[in-house]
Amino acid sequence: MNETERARQIICAIDTGDLGQATALSNALKGRVGAVKLGLEFFCAAGPAGVSAVAGSGLPIFLDLKFLDIPNTVAGAVRTACAWNPFMMTVHASGGAAMMRAATAAALRAADSNGGARPLLVGVTVLTSFDDGDLAETGAQGPLPDQVKRLAALAQDSGLDGIVASAHEVAMLRAQCGPEFTLVVPGIRPGWASADDQKRIVTPADALAHGADYLVIGRPITRSDDPAGAAGRIASEMAAVAA
Repeated sequence: MNETERARQIICAIDTGDLGQATALSNALKGRVGAVKLGLEFFCAAGPAGVSAVAGSGLPIFLDLKFLDIPNTVAGAVRTACAWNPFMMTVHASGGAAMMRAATAAALRAADSNGGARPLLVGVTVLTSFDDGDLAETGAQGPLPDQVKRLAALAQDSGLDGIVASAHEVAMLRAQCGPEFTLVVPGIRPGWASADDQKRIVTPADALAHGADYLVIGRPITRSDDPAGAAGRIASEMAAVAA
């Protein structure tokens, strides 16, 4: 793939509650990344109107609210969120099969109702800030890769389009889930960027080599003095390594 094609695989995480900053970033990054991710911090500050404002840049929206509740509640949340036309949204795979099936059905009904495209639904397996010690504290069985495999299989069996997982598990998950299952990888750091609070990180080139479809990259882009330039540098490095 060339640099432009690789750029489409980059999802920039805009982790801020400042609507002005978020819209400025999304406008600056148009054509340099494939989508922007809006999470809980942004949504709690700016709400649905903020999502619409950022979407005005023309970049697709990855709505990362990690829904986790009883099936009926999550179905209602997904149905409501579909009105903002995100191209992708998250639920927690640990919410169980019934919850994930309800989310998928709600997305399908919403798409049929409004005539739009159904968003991709991806399940969060184990957060990239977790290691084996953190996982044990929650009472989940380890080691961590085994928990990721269990949740990935559950998500796929429940009708989700893909999962969110660390690049350390991507090769294993690609072999387990097949080529059509979407793998979204956060915790991505170029070699020239700091690790920050992520414990299980890899470079963009390594994530692609392991089978990732989308790379979620935040601070190396958003905290740069030149976000568009940083995104372009990452896409260029991805294209060069993959050539």
